[in-house]
Amino acid sequence: MKKIICIILAALMILALTACGSEKQKETTEEGFKPALDSSAEGRITVAGGYDNFEALETEFDRFNEFYPNAELKFTKVDDYNNMIGTVLDGNDAPDIYVNYSWMYGRDQYKSSIDHAEDLSDPALKLDLDCIRSNIILNTGDGTLPMVPVFANTYGMLVNNDLFEKEGLSVPTTYQELVDVCKAFRDKGYKNPLMGFTNEETTSLFTLAIYPFFCGTMANDAEAVKKFNALDKSAGEYMRPSLEKVQQFLKDCQIDLDACSEIENNYEAVILRFFEGDVPMMTCSGDTVSGTKKRESRSEAFIANPFKYTFVPVPMTDEGAYFLDMPNLQFSVNKDSKNLDMANEFMRFLITSRELNELAQNKGLMSPTKDLSFNSMYAAFGDVPESRIISPEEITRRSQASAPIPNNHRLASNISIKIQTKGAIALRTR
Repeated sequence: MKKIICIILAALMILALTACGSEKQKETTEEGFKPALDSSAEGRITVAGGYDNFEALETEFDRFNEFYPNAELKFTKVDDYNNMIGTVLDGNDAPDIYVNYSWMYGRDQYKSSIDHAEDLSDPALKLDLDCIRSNIILNTGDGTLPMVPVFANTYGMLVNNDLFEKEGLSVPTTYQELVDVCKAFRDKGYKNPLMGFTNEETTSLFTLAIYPFFCGTMANDAEAVKKFNALDKSAGEYMRPSLEKVQQFLKDCQIDLDACSEIENNYEAVILRFFEGDVPMMTCSGDTVSGTKKRESRSEAFIANPFKYTFVPVPMTDEGAYFLDMPNLQFSVNKDSKNLDMANEFMRFLITSRELNELAQNKGLMSPTKDLSFNSMYAAFGDVPESRIISPEEITRRSQASAPIPNNHRLASNISIKIQTKGAIALRTR
């Protein structure tokens, strides 16, 4: 009886502690956002972007309505968004919040998308910018902040975790491990241990695998960045290590380019080929990863034999992989909005770790927040040491510190690599 009573008391204590913990967690969560306006406040907020639909954002609308039930929020798609957003902002039905991109900053063609943007660095707005990784926040010459990231992007490879477990292998974290794993899979009868899309340079297996490595070689060389952004012909020599590395990579891992060329595009075709279940590793971008969940039900092979998969960096050095950290989608607030107070309140609600993580997980993209461990799909990138996290924005900051570069020149995805028909590697800049 004494033992039974002790067990019951112990169980009650655990339940009590758990309840206290839950209550404390609830308090902590609620502290993430506290309404600044009257709960009965009204306002109609329109968010404009290029997506056909934005279900993840609409979920955030619903969560915001828990605080402001009289606020009306909707997402509107703008056709040919990149070319039309300026016209839309100059019109009578301009959105209150709109999608923006770092590469638009400093370009005359997109001047209107910057001119209409409120300075989100203004302390009076009380945005929790500290929850976002600082290296992906736009670097501007005057210190203003016309946009904030709501999603991030990177390059890596989808990994079939079940195949690795079945064959008793570990996901590679160094270049030699990658080479060894490819060989081990081939020895076990896998025809293509590592594949990727090869038909276009900007999203090809070659670019996705080597561009983070290239940025790693450039990260602390301000003179090299300056030459590249000036399109100086001598800058080509800085590509030599990357070009030699990608040739070595293709040879060491015995990539079957003919098999890769059968993949028609770097989105749905890549995903469906990976879901066939016989490819341990498939290179792609975070944008592609975002489409995997919806396509699980479109793959007969995956339905018949589902498996666990994650997204990891491609290790191209023996010291480990580089994490190329880039902003994806960014939001700006129209400073001429007729509902500016409510628009800013929604942004204050959204720019918190909790909401940004929720938004990213629902969309299937990488979160811009500092903690990536919450999402198992991208958790491997959170394990990359800070010394190997490379951001085009940070590279630009460093180069400007020693040799100012015009704002319309940024080292970010301006290089693509293509394998020519006879195996030669061509470098292209845009």
